[in-house]
Amino acid sequence: MAAEAGPAATTGPDEHVRRVRLPADRRTPATARAVVRSVLAEADLEELLNEALLLTTELSTNAVEHARTELDMEVVADRFGLSVMVSDYAAGPVDELTVGVRNDSADITEVAERGRGLLLVDHFASCWGTTYLPSGKGVWFRLDRPTTTPPRRDALAEGRRLSPCGSTADGTDDPARTTAPSAASMSELMQARPDPYADDPLPDFATDLLTRVAEMVGATGGVLRLDRGDGQGTQVLARYGRQPRTDSELLRVPLAVQRPYSGELELDAVPSAYARPLAALAAERLSLHLENDRLRRADVRRQAWLTFLAEASELLAQSLDVELTMALVPQLVVPRLGQWCAVHTADEWGQLKLAAASHADESVLPQLHQVLRETGPDSVQARLREASRLGSQVPLSGPMEGFAVPLVARGQRLGTLAVGRHQRHRHDPDEVAVLEDVARRAALAIENARIHAERRRVAQTLQQSLLPPVLPLIDGIGFAAEYVPTGYDAEVGGDFYDVVPLPDGRWLVVIGDVSGKGVQAAAVTGLVRDVIRVLVGDGKPLPEALARLNETLVERGGGRYCTLALAAVGPGEGSQLEVSLHLAGHDRPVLLRAAGGASFVGTGGTALGLLDTIASPAAVIPLDPGDALIFYTDGVTERRRGRELFGPQRLRDAAAPLAGFSAEVVAARLRANTINFSAEPPRDDIAVLVLRNDAV
Repeated sequence: MAAEAGPAATTGPDEHVRRVRLPADRRTPATARAVVRSVLAEADLEELLNEALLLTTELSTNAVEHARTELDMEVVADRFGLSVMVSDYAAGPVDELTVGVRNDSADITEVAERGRGLLLVDHFASCWGTTYLPSGKGVWFRLDRPTTTPPRRDALAEGRRLSPCGSTADGTDDPARTTAPSAASMSELMQARPDPYADDPLPDFATDLLTRVAEMVGATGGVLRLDRGDGQGTQVLARYGRQPRTDSELLRVPLAVQRPYSGELELDAVPSAYARPLAALAAERLSLHLENDRLRRADVRRQAWLTFLAEASELLAQSLDVELTMALVPQLVVPRLGQWCAVHTADEWGQLKLAAASHADESVLPQLHQVLRETGPDSVQARLREASRLGSQVPLSGPMEGFAVPLVARGQRLGTLAVGRHQRHRHDPDEVAVLEDVARRAALAIENARIHAERRRVAQTLQQSLLPPVLPLIDGIGFAAEYVPTGYDAEVGGDFYDVVPLPDGRWLVVIGDVSGKGVQAAAVTGLVRDVIRVLVGDGKPLPEALARLNETLVERGGGRYCTLALAAVGPGEGSQLEVSLHLAGHDRPVLLRAAGGASFVGTGGTALGLLDTIASPAAVIPLDPGDALIFYTDGVTERRRGRELFGPQRLRDAAAPLAGFSAEVVAARLRANTINFSAEPPRDDIAVLVLRNDAV
């Protein structure tokens, strides 16, 4: 790699200086080490080589990763030691150069293996510090040549095992046990790395690291304990040798991990000046990978929470029944998010009423209900009322410890959601946030279900107002009707039927179908029904009544039209009934003879509301005793099963076997046949009206 460097300058008989400029490149640390190695060789300071190269690597790597600018490096060696300074051109505070755990927002799922740089500098350097420069800042260290160099040996390199008291296996004192560890010893711990291809590399990595540090310090036993804060308690992550003795002086180093993680490295070894730094470095390296593990698990958990919230939203959205929605909420919460859950709803006076509750242990459910019913200043009820009144989270104490959050949707306070804490641990911030989100979604689902229930009630009331409450009871004439609204029960259909007395003593059977659905269709339906009643009540002939009604619909506009069937029923010859049938674009009725057989009768005419003039041919149909005339709307014939329709022919075939039955039985059987034709809910209203000659 390119580097600006001059020859080693000698400012004194024993001083060697070299200054170089290096680019911000991944190969810079290797070049920096080469510069230091050459200066040490010229100054005859090879005994400082390992420490100098290790610290140079840390400072140059640190500057490349964080400053990302060109680097100036100055190396000064004299007969007393070595000084190295690495300067950059980055503006900003000094803590940008501090090596430590960083949780950058750009990538919080991975923590690089950093954090040991300044620890190593502080451990090995005689002195070090930071210098502010006009162009940036620099970090420097000084390594002094020891006046008396003790024999620094590494127990592993010599193949010997140290005893806990600092002596070798042969009983002789080992100087390496009473002095600070060497760079080679520290580097030995750096060689342990997790397997990047393993599903869970942490246990093997922890075991390898524990084994290395235990053998270095001569520990007879060691253990790594970790508590992930998930309610499982403290677990043994790795173990070495025998169980550490409780009656001996142990070396304990806490793991520098963030909550909810906590842990400890414990070695059955004397906490000497040699063992402490090695144990601290091992604990720090493990802590960095535990932080990776914590973030990875947190990310997996957040993904699981997102999936849970999506599934909960889908389940809540599928229900438009208020009671079912409120009963579903505790089932979603328990036991995943709490030991128990209760949903209270607020009435118009703000009083809370228990709507649904669940407990992970069903045998405790009666006790939960009893606690929720208790009143008093310190009761759960009082805390729930406070949460509803304040509109914020309120903690719950006592035997049912947990917290309550208000159910608020579209600015309205609907009640509270109370959740009991887990059996083994308290709720962490992520769980609390998920529960608050569940409360918001549950409140919105309950409010939507209430709105739908109100719409359904209004639609049913309006639909019932368009149909006669009961059909008249007349000697010799049987009437029966069946009505099935569309599967979308919050919509008002346009189908209707009616039986109206005529001034001449006859009865008028009316069945019709207004195009479309909803309030507009209901308005037209009510208009048609009332106009027919008024016109025939004034004695208008049926053709004239149809013509007047058509004029009304055409003048009204709006694109709505209506098909209609009118049948005036009166006495005929003998025991017969005479039916005068007029069709205005409506399906022809089915004539069911008492002797058997079914056929369509009548002649189709023009639907009302489309043209200025209409045609409604009249047909006179005699009904013998036992004969029946079946009227229906297109919801029957257009009942769909896939691409197949129920159709008029299937209706006629279904009616034929019903000869001789009463009007109620005929109507009920035809309704059942139509509904059972398909498993889907009706897409259109279904109306069947049966007129039968009941004369004996």
